[in-house]
Amino acid sequence: MSIKNKKNILITGSSQGIGLAIAKHFAKDFSVYVTGRYSDKLEKLCRENNFKGFVCADLSLSNGAESLFESLNENIDILINNAGNYIYSPVEKLEYEDITSSFMLNSISQLKLIKQVVPYMKSQKWGRIINIGSISGVMGEANASLYSMTKASLIGMTKALALELAQDNITVNVINPGWVDTELINNDDLEQDFSRNEIIETIPQRRFVTPEEIASTCEYLISDNAKSVTGQSINICAGLSLGY
Repeated sequence: MSIKNKKNILITGSSQGIGLAIAKHFAKDFSVYVTGRYSDKLEKLCRENNFKGFVCADLSLSNGAESLFESLNENIDILINNAGNYIYSPVEKLEYEDITSSFMLNSISQLKLIKQVVPYMKSQKWGRIINIGSISGVMGEANASLYSMTKASLIGMTKALALELAQDNITVNVINPGWVDTELINNDDLEQDFSRNEIIETIPQRRFVTPEEIASTCEYLISDNAKSVTGQSINICAGLSLGY
């Protein structure tokens, strides 16, 4: 089955950063649906990039995933779970609200969205699901225990679902980026904890991963060349997972 026939692809958290790079990468060959919290920004992105459509949704809310699909009203062939947040805090200073909202956004909503798309994928005997995790979920990160914990959960979920859906020709994989050169790197709040130069010194290749590298990996994973690749946890981290 050729994948370049305008299949519907849903990318969550796609108004900026990695998600937006993935959406732009696929806009020519797929019907791309983007999501985020701000409708004005999403509408502008759709006009500028020829995206098929958008849904304004807050996936940190308990009903966020369900409301997203109520608004979308489209069958999805390819799901890329990218939405997430990063909280850098000593464990004793974490707020209860941070814990609940991060788990909903980084982990629970991913499973809820998969639950929504799988029936159609099964009926077509074809589907691709990619979860965007983090190298922090592979290695752990001091002062980011909540983030590491939620992203680590995606690895277990990916492996289990890959087994469950294998005979339906649905692949499920997780990409674990290291430090990616996005708006997060240039955030003033992040600079209070460590500078760009300090981060680079911890990366073996002494560079940030580009969002386009993540998008290209997604392209491979949804291609026919990767139909045997499922349940895999792929680190795109410029060597960060190897230590330094």
